Amino acid sequence: MLKISLGTFRSLFMGGVALVAMGAPRLNAQAKTTLERIISSGKITIGIHNRAPWGFRGADGQATGFHPDLIRAAFAPLGVKEVEFVIADLGALIPGLLADRTEAVASGFSITPARCEQVAFGEPELAIGDAVIVQAGNPHGIHSYADIVKNPKLSIGGSRGSANLANARAAGIPASQIQQFQNTESSVSAIMAGRVQAVAFSSGSVVSLLQDPRVTGLERAMPFQGYIKPDGKPAANYSGIAFRKGDAELKAAYDKRLAELKADGGLVAIAKRYGFTADEIAPDSVKAAELCADKM
Repeated sequence: MLKISLGTFRSLFMGGVALVAMGAPRLNAQAKTTLERIISSGKITIGIHNRAPWGFRGADGQATGFHPDLIRAAFAPLGVKEVEFVIADLGALIPGLLADRTEAVASGFSITPARCEQVAFGEPELAIGDAVIVQAGNPHGIHSYADIVKNPKLSIGGSRGSANLANARAAGIPASQIQQFQNTESSVSAIMAGRVQAVAFSSGSVVSLLQDPRVTGLERAMPFQGYIKPDGKPAANYSGIAFRKGDAELKAAYDKRLAELKADGGLVAIAKRYGFTADEIAPDSVKAAELCADKM
């Protein structure tokens, strides 16, 4: 049996500590941030949840949509040639990000205080406000909630308990002109059957619904003025890409590229490609930090 004297043990122990201490800077120097790793590999992994127009599998099997195109445009100048999109259920996207299975989530997430407790959002890209679907040609000339208020023969529908119908009520539409339906499908069926003259959803939902080949004879009312809050600001949610809180460099690099795409028109071009409008680009005055603090 090998025996080690106390003095020898102390010498070996202190020597080991010294070696570890000397080696620590070298190990730290070799560690890469997420951004450095992405740039060196030329690859980034993004979580999406297969929903048009945000991010979905196209007819060719490849990921397409507003956010996949935005990610490609934002990171290509940084040398990222490969973008891997991981499709997951909506509720699994943030857990997957926090478990390091992806490096960002780009799937139409609204920036909310609750989500900000878990992740760091990039600056907002789109303002997602109220939108309405009307019959093709917009025969009743509906371009605002006020147009419905002015004509008691018109009625508007939507999903029961939705924020959009709450906005319609806040804008002055009386209960007698509002019909609530069980879900999105029954709301769309109602306007297709002529039981209501408009249905209210978020603009992202309207874009998605009108891409469904089964939805015919309908269009988005353009332009449309949604509910304006007492502070003079439109009622809207703001979409953003989610990063891990520890990846500040990656978020900063994305925010810089987003600002450039806003300035050169690249973001507008991507938005229009998927049914959004230039008016839905989030203004520079709206900041993720304020949305996280619920100050907007």
